[in-house]
Amino acid sequence: MSSVNPLVSVVVPNYNYADYLAPRIDSILRQTFSDFELLLLDDCSTDHSVSVMKKYESDPRVVAIDVNQTNTGSPFPQWMKGIKMARGKYVWIAEADDLAEPDFLSTLVAAAESHPDLAFCYAGSLLIDSAGEVSSRDINHWGRRAAKPHACFDGKLYAERNLYWKSYVVNASGALFRRDKALQLSDSPFLGMRYCGDWLFWFSMALLGDVVEVYQNLNYFRQHAAKVTNASRVSGGGVNEDITVVREMESKLPQLSTYKRRLRHGMLFKKIIRLHLPADVERPILQRLETELDGTRADYRLMLFNRVLRWLNPFLVTPRRDRL
Repeated sequence: MSSVNPLVSVVVPNYNYADYLAPRIDSILRQTFSDFELLLLDDCSTDHSVSVMKKYESDPRVVAIDVNQTNTGSPFPQWMKGIKMARGKYVWIAEADDLAEPDFLSTLVAAAESHPDLAFCYAGSLLIDSAGEVSSRDINHWGRRAAKPHACFDGKLYAERNLYWKSYVVNASGALFRRDKALQLSDSPFLGMRYCGDWLFWFSMALLGDVVEVYQNLNYFRQHAAKVTNASRVSGGGVNEDITVVREMESKLPQLSTYKRRLRHGMLFKKIIRLHLPADVERPILQRLETELDGTRADYRLMLFNRVLRWLNPFLVTPRRDRL
């Protein structure tokens, strides 16, 4: 290990992604930007992931292969472990089943270095399937924003206007963030979450500095049956954590209007009922929504009414209009 700290630490958290791991590591080692270290973390995989990792241990850029003896049950403690092990100014959480363009790091580092108070920056993502085929689906929805290379936003405003509605950082693999700011979240509730901790992580990071959007598709976000997000829909665990995230955000954003809060609660209500969960699963989630956020079916009706009125009132708040 070099005594000179690299500018970027690349953390690859893995659990049972042996089939995708070699292409992922290769896509990192092929980066045109070279001032990085690579930390490979395994969360007690039951496949041959560790064997794949050890094939790269002779590469000088691979500074750690860390294997858990027991599984944590969540990706986010592994994120924080990597952040604490990292030495770089910036950290890239490069999920083990995703891919990146060779100029991913060079582009994002340049954007990050041009904004001294940066908390995080992120590039556009394209969806790929288990075979690596690229989908034409637009998951970034930048519209006219993409006419320029990138844009910088005040983080607190970005949290209120963008991240309150949803996580616009659709995939951690598409983002680069400041390590010193992330270390301030070492006791954040996101660490105890399984499905939505990334949303709370990006929101919390935005409160600590500027956010930069890079309008290039440089990240490939893999979709397959083993994704944690798929399991969250079936169990209702994801929307349960949504409630937790919105509660945490509202506690940090006292300036939010009552109308905006009610719209957000209505969106949660809609998501819950459209999952068509078993009654014994749905009922306690709806009770949580009402108890913790005062969210009821009336908020859902307001959300539906808002969707009609927006055509008559161009100044009426909607998630799309609120977005910076």
